[in-house]
Amino acid sequence: MAVSISNAFVTLFDSEVKQAYQGQRALAGLTRERTVEGSTVKFPKIGKGTASIRVPQTDVVPMSTTYSQVTATMEDYIAAEYSDIFNQAKVNFQDRAELVQVVSGAIGRRMDQVVIDALAASSGTNTVSNDIGGTDTNLNVAKLRAAKKAMDAKNVPAEGRVIIAHANNMDSLLAETAVTSSDFNTVKALVTGEVNTFLGFRFVSIGDRDEGGLAIDGSSDRIVYAFHRDAMGLGIGMGQTSRVDYIPEKTSFLVASMFSAGSVAIDAEGITKITCRES
Repeated sequence: MAVSISNAFVTLFDSEVKQAYQGQRALAGLTRERTVEGSTVKFPKIGKGTASIRVPQTDVVPMSTTYSQVTATMEDYIAAEYSDIFNQAKVNFQDRAELVQVVSGAIGRRMDQVVIDALAASSGTNTVSNDIGGTDTNLNVAKLRAAKKAMDAKNVPAEGRVIIAHANNMDSLLAETAVTSSDFNTVKALVTGEVNTFLGFRFVSIGDRDEGGLAIDGSSDRIVYAFHRDAMGLGIGMGQTSRVDYIPEKTSFLVASMFSAGSVAIDAEGITKITCRES
């Protein structure tokens, strides 16, 4: 007997996954995003120019601004699971909701990892060592100030600065009086239990992730990334989409959600790598 699922259900499942996925992605909207057709996307980069003194009745002096571009290559990803929670066209809605969360969480974390991997691969010279604010220190205000100074020196715009840190790094930062005291900071960090903005940075905290997350080495050093929104590019070749298919050989339904994306550092001067030693 043929087993089928109505188009209405597939549409509903896809829309629910999309909603949950957008809600669970930590880095949504924090990079320069482009939707493209094809296997690559090119992000343009325009060099700096300097104004010169205008001398009457002489030829104008062009700034000779340079133009370049960086390329992100699309990679295909899928989050799929066999499930017997479906009985022909009838669906247990509670189980469907659970599966929506599992699938959307998997693709959301993977989309974040695409950006994190591109940050790790960037070749910028802006670095903050783990000896700032003490020897072999975790994330602290002194390191944030050093990162801010590095970006200020490169004339990185103040609006749109982001820091991605691990939960262990954020815990260390919350131990600093300058972060939690209302004498220094209007954000009630001890009340909310988190830091959302400080020194002009928007903070994104992530925990351990099977996809990799923020890697830690054998010396317990973890790189925390400070970057400007326009310094990172994310190309989306195929937006998140879902489908549900019945597989007779498995006597189950295959629920899958997929996307294609690639990320690349557009301007390395807008990225600062902060080394934090975790105890």
